Amino acid sequence: MSTEIDSKKSSEINNITKNNSERIDFNDKKRIVFKVGTSTITHEETGALDLLKLEKFIRIVSDLHNRGKDVVIVSSGAIAVGRRALGLRERPTDQAVKQACAAVGQIRLMTVYQKIFSEYNQKTAQILMTKVTIADDTSRHNAQNTFRELLHMGVIPIVNENDTVATDEFTLSDNDYLSAIVAAISGADMLVLLSDIDGLFSDDPSVNPSAVRIPRVDMITDEMLEMAGGPHTDLGTGGMISKLEAAGIANDAGADMVIINGNDMDNIERVFNGEDIGTLFTAHKTKHFHLKNYLDRQRI
Repeated sequence: MSTEIDSKKSSEINNITKNNSERIDFNDKKRIVFKVGTSTITHEETGALDLLKLEKFIRIVSDLHNRGKDVVIVSSGAIAVGRRALGLRERPTDQAVKQACAAVGQIRLMTVYQKIFSEYNQKTAQILMTKVTIADDTSRHNAQNTFRELLHMGVIPIVNENDTVATDEFTLSDNDYLSAIVAAISGADMLVLLSDIDGLFSDDPSVNPSAVRIPRVDMITDEMLEMAGGPHTDLGTGGMISKLEAAGIANDAGADMVIINGNDMDNIERVFNGEDIGTLFTAHKTKHFHLKNYLDRQRI
């Protein structure tokens, strides 16, 4: 029985990989949201910012902006930066301590972003959001207006969840999810998730050397959710399941989403050059799209 299931799963993955390999010309995209995770911009050994990688990311993003594209960044890292500044060796688990770290780290993180971006003559702004921002009609409308005006003025907004005030009840839980919401609110037509993985695979490539990368996904299936660990497993939080959730929102809102490995920032240019890297989730704008519907069924 197990062999039959594995065979069926393998056949489905082969069909997905074979039939959905066509790429999209991303050079036509006008508004791009980039999500960078903590592991992408910090050193694993110390938790300190990886300034070389961050500088290269900012340089590439600045060049895209100079090409006439609107750019928004959703950046993690505030808690990690704050924890290091406060001399805490272990990642805090207490909510109040995490919020204190975020308060210290957010301003330090933004200072670094602003300093490096200014070297490339770019203007930046900080936007902090919570679940309430999206759930409340007035707040959501104000956020849309803010994004529209900043982008119209040529500013690069840098977004993070407001960890200093967010609670378990009102948190968005994961910046993958937040980046998809930002893509929807800002009217982006592309979302790029810079992660520590090479894309969506048929299985966990760290334990299964036969796992294959899926280059393109036109529809998220139950099989893919199972491959990602399912919606209610420990593997889901901050892992592939959150990226599939993000893809669902971004695609329904009308934005293509691509997952690429952020350990090599040149992968951004490779995507725009049409190279077959990462996993592309294609847009299929949903009629009567409304963000509040996604908050009600949030699973991460």
